[in-house]
Amino acid sequence: MSGSIAADLFAPPGGWRVRILDLSGGAEDNIVEEVKGFPTLMQANAFARAYVRDSVERCRAPGVSPRDVLDIWFAFGEDAEIVDGGDDGWRSSTELADFADRPATEDECDWRALDPRLQDDADLDGDDIQE
Repeated sequence: MSGSIAADLFAPPGGWRVRILDLSGGAEDNIVEEVKGFPTLMQANAFARAYVRDSVERCRAPGVSPRDVLDIWFAFGEDAEIVDGGDDGWRSSTELADFADRPATEDECDWRALDPRLQDDADLDGDDIQE
């Protein structure tokens, strides 16, 4: 499917899926899990980006060069890909150098706020209500 508007209007049955990949090779076929149920490709892309951003940050340590952050990420991190996203699906390769060069803010790493599995739980238990 090409064109972001069409991709956001016509999600596959069950919604868009993001596949989480273990770069350390610890999982079968490197697949840790698939997160399902994104109503738009834009939301799936935002989740994948934040997930990878968080993974890169977990590989960052004080005094470590950006190149070393990437080396650590490629050895121990987790990548994310949009299942059937085609040319419109976000790819970590387009932003990895920037992620390594520039530490993220907390908001940039907040993939949990975008996770459709957690959205349903938050709606049911009322924990997201602010007073």
